[in-house]
Amino acid sequence: MGGHRPDAVDLDVWRRELDALTADAVHAHSAVAAAQAEETRVLARAVDLIAQREAQRHALGRRDFGTALAAREVAAELAAALRISDQTMQSRIGDAGNLVFRLPTTWAALATGQIDAAQAAVIRDTGSTIADDETRAVFEARMLEIAQTESAGRMREPARTLAATMDPATAADRARQAQGRRGVRLLDLDDGLARLQIDHDATLVHAIYDRVTQLAHAVRDAAGESDENASLPSAGRLEEGTAPAGTGDASIAAVVTAPAKDRESTDEPVDLRGLDEMRADVAADLLLAGAPTAHGDPAAMGAIRGHVQITVPALSLAGVERRPAVLAGYGPISIDVARRLAASAPGWDRVLTDPFTGLPIAVDRYRPSAELKRFLHARDERCRFPGCRRRARRTDIDHTIDAALGGETSECNLACFCRRHHTLKHATEWRVRQLGAGVLEWTGPTGRSYLDRPPSTVRFVPDADPPPF
Repeated sequence: MGGHRPDAVDLDVWRRELDALTADAVHAHSAVAAAQAEETRVLARAVDLIAQREAQRHALGRRDFGTALAAREVAAELAAALRISDQTMQSRIGDAGNLVFRLPTTWAALATGQIDAAQAAVIRDTGSTIADDETRAVFEARMLEIAQTESAGRMREPARTLAATMDPATAADRARQAQGRRGVRLLDLDDGLARLQIDHDATLVHAIYDRVTQLAHAVRDAAGESDENASLPSAGRLEEGTAPAGTGDASIAAVVTAPAKDRESTDEPVDLRGLDEMRADVAADLLLAGAPTAHGDPAAMGAIRGHVQITVPALSLAGVERRPAVLAGYGPISIDVARRLAASAPGWDRVLTDPFTGLPIAVDRYRPSAELKRFLHARDERCRFPGCRRRARRTDIDHTIDAALGGETSECNLACFCRRHHTLKHATEWRVRQLGAGVLEWTGPTGRSYLDRPPSTVRFVPDADPPPF
């Protein structure tokens, strides 16, 4: 393939073959989903057998262990036959029962291949916590609609937000209980590695991860290991005045230097660590020394702070209602946590949203600066390629229609793309156009189209009653 440029005929043949491959993949994926639905239906039958066995035990006066012993008895038989652990089987039986009996429409969609098992699991895990049958059915219908355009990974945040909005009492109770599960765990791995796991408040953990990522980018940029912009064609470069992805706030400028190709060559060893390795090393520095001592100027690096994006309904902030606040990339968080953050934040963007769609229509601040960029971050929240979850703060702001070709520098012609999908748009057969209201339509080499909607419209639930004034 090196150096060969296919002519139009070759490209048409390639597109047809890719189209046939895609059709076969979709068919196979649907067949797998149907088989998984059948397995789920079979395992759900175990719920009735467990209940029957428990009734038998009660009739015999055996009431020790409650329902636990009957469940273990059935799960052990199935687990031995399928060569998996009985604890895993018991969990799978519970999941199957929740999906088949509490969320039957979702199970039916899985059986017909409209969704896959990962998408069904997102709906099941969140929807099964909603106690009211009618509310759960409304949640299920909305999530199945979302599943037609979103991947399982991108469904989790709107699922959490919708459930918290529709059943706030249950969500608040679960959040309070979850705080009791905070902890740090150590897991030994193979080949001289170990894993440190921290379970804590989602806002704090997202901020920690963001700060570690900023520090890792600072180390890589200071070393000049790569000039990421150089991989893009001229039409795909960052707009003038836009910071490169991952550079964080202005304090990082103290450790950013020119790319390696612009410096004099030296005999110093080249840092070949990947970004994940740098994150791990920086995190170890911070935990053991309290500062990134081995990774550049501690004063400049220490000035970097973690960033999170939180959307708080104004009436909730004022205490008029209890609609949840939303942490971008995660989902609902306690409104009390959001109020504490609001009280100490140096400034907040005010996001005005459409009452019928939830789409941001304006972003302002009493002291405006870079309003358009803030608007795009508020609207997009992450890379706008279908399925991608890279945060908006780590993306490029791209003109859908190139500015050199007359494209406007406005919200209707701009979108956030991570470097991978920014390059895909400019250097391959993939194309994108804006349909209005923030909706993007991506078209692949086969001519198939895929829609991507702003996260705020995906998770939006209209109020049944107008807000009080």
